[in-house]
Amino acid sequence: MIGHRVCVRCVMDTTDSQITFDERGFCNHCRFYEEHTARLIYGDEKGRSQLGDMVAQAKHEGRSKAYNVIIGLSGGVDSSYLGLKARELGLRPLAIHLDNSWDSEPAVHNIERVVRTLELDLVTHVVDWQEFRDIQRAFIAAGVVDIELITDHAITALAHRVARDQGIRWVLSGTNHVTESIMPTTWMHRKTDLRNLKAIHRRFGTRPLRTLPTLSMVELQWNLNVRRLRSIAVLNYLPYTRAGAIEELQRELGWQDYGGKHHESLWTRFYQAHILPVKFGVDKRKAHLSAQICSEQISRDEALRILEDPLYPPAELRHDQDYVLKKLGFTETQFAEIMATPPRRHLDFASDESYIAPLLAGKRLAREAAGKVRRRAG
Repeated sequence: MIGHRVCVRCVMDTTDSQITFDERGFCNHCRFYEEHTARLIYGDEKGRSQLGDMVAQAKHEGRSKAYNVIIGLSGGVDSSYLGLKARELGLRPLAIHLDNSWDSEPAVHNIERVVRTLELDLVTHVVDWQEFRDIQRAFIAAGVVDIELITDHAITALAHRVARDQGIRWVLSGTNHVTESIMPTTWMHRKTDLRNLKAIHRRFGTRPLRTLPTLSMVELQWNLNVRRLRSIAVLNYLPYTRAGAIEELQRELGWQDYGGKHHESLWTRFYQAHILPVKFGVDKRKAHLSAQICSEQISRDEALRILEDPLYPPAELRHDQDYVLKKLGFTETQFAEIMATPPRRHLDFASDESYIAPLLAGKRLAREAAGKVRRRAG
C-alpha cells in the first residue's frame, strides 16, 4: 500500500487514489499536461487567429438574428470575464443564468454589473426551490462525491435548450486549461449522466423533476451531431490568468471578488470547503493550484503556502453550516450521521456509462492517432 506522497512538480498527492508517479516524481496529471493539455492553450497570435475565425463564423451564421452566441453567467470570474471578452470581440451574446437559490450576494452583484455595463440580455431560469432542495438532499443522502453534478448538468441543459429555441449554434464556454486542466476522475462524475442523476433522485428523493432543465444522451448527441451545436472555450485562445482577469473585471465592471474558486455560490463554498474534505478527503484547491503551476501562473512554493491556510475559518464554517443545514432541512444530528457513512460510487447507481464509454474511448483513440501523425510530420 502506497503511503502519502506529493508530486514534486505540482501539489497533487495520493488523496487521488488513482494517481501515479514516474521516475522523476512527476504525477500523471503533470505528464498529461505536458503531453496533451499544454497544446490546447493558444494565448498567442496563432490562437487569436483561430479564435477570430470561429468568431467570424458565429457572426456570419447569426447575422440575421438578435444574438449570435450563448454565454452562461454565474457571477464568477471565468463567466464574467467571458462576457467582457465576448463584447470586445464584437459578438452579440444572450446570457443565461440558472437560479438554484444558492447565489451569494457578490454573485448577484456581479451578474447585475456584467449585464448592465455590457448591455446584455439575460435569460434566468428559476428552479423551484423545493424541487432543487429535494434533489440535493437525495445526492447528499446517497453519499456520492459529485453533488455539483445537479447544477452543472442543468446549466448545460439550459444552454442547449435556449440555443435551440433561439436558433443559435454557438455556445461560449468559460472553461479554461489554465485553472481547470487538472481534476482527478475520482473526485467527480460526468456531468451529462442524466440516467445517474435520475437514479439517485429516484432512490432518495420524494418530488418529481419538473423545473430542473435536463438533457438526455440522445438529445445531447442530436444537438452536437445533427444540429451541429458548437462550443468555444474562448479563454484558451487568449492570454489568461485568474488574477489578471479579476483585476480587469474590477476595473472595467466594478466586479466584486468572492474568494475561492467557484465560491460565488454559498452551497459550492460549503460543499468544496467542508463536505469534500471531511467526507471524501478531497481538497480541490490542490487540483486548481496544480493547474496554475503547470501553466506557470504560480510557483509550487506559492501553492504550498496557500494550502497551509485553513479551508474554512472556524467562525465562517459555523455560520455557513447553520445556514446550509437549515435551508436544506437537516438537523445537525442527521447531517453528522450522513457525513459519517462510507462514501458510495456514482456507479453504484444506474448510469449511462456503458453507452458513453465506447464513444469516449473512440474519440480518445482518434486524438492519440492524430497526435502521432502531427509528431511524425513535425
